Amino acid sequence: MKVVGHGTDTVWRDRAIERSTRSARDRAAKRVQQFLDATREVIATKASTEFTVQEVVDQSKQSVRSFYQYFDSKHELLLVLFEEEMGIAVARIREVTAEGDPLHRLEQVVLMVYDLCAPGRVSEQPLFAEFAQRLLVDHPEEVVAAYSPLYEYVAEIVEQVGKVGLLREGRPRRLAAIVLQAATVTAGRSTGVRQPITGEEVWQFCLHAIVPDRKLS
Repeated sequence: MKVVGHGTDTVWRDRAIERSTRSARDRAAKRVQQFLDATREVIATKASTEFTVQEVVDQSKQSVRSFYQYFDSKHELLLVLFEEEMGIAVARIREVTAEGDPLHRLEQVVLMVYDLCAPGRVSEQPLFAEFAQRLLVDHPEEVVAAYSPLYEYVAEIVEQVGKVGLLREGRPRRLAAIVLQAATVTAGRSTGVRQPITGEEVWQFCLHAIVPDRKLS
């Protein structure tokens, strides 16, 4: 019987190791999801992202030690949850705005993003209105990654607006960034003021910013 030694083909050994690491990844993914689901419940109950790690740990029925195996801090936990919620939101926005001419689709996106980011308007959880606004101020380097799925979709539509000859001269992706920032930041600042800027006003601003007036008449 030939013994397979070190340095020879180890397909079955590698498969056994991969199966073991896959099982560990699956367990880790399950525990991380439990923390995320617990965080959603805590945020929904408190109607705020102002909570403690201990509250999340208690809700998840896991340990503090386990929490810090997966997250460096509460901020990282919120960032992971925000990333997941952003993916869900973008999938929904894509579904609703899949058809129609690009300018109308862009209008729909701007209004949906405004509602998503305006405090108390759509989401039960203030991740987009509360956490996202702090992210813009305190961690600008993380904003690009956090908003990447939404930005890419907005940029895709703006480029289509350009292809039908309606876009103002300039870089389409830069114009897309302006549109997205106008919707998210304005929505986040729309609470607690006497006459808040509406989503429709934001759209009209974006429309005239990226499309020459002569092409709107």
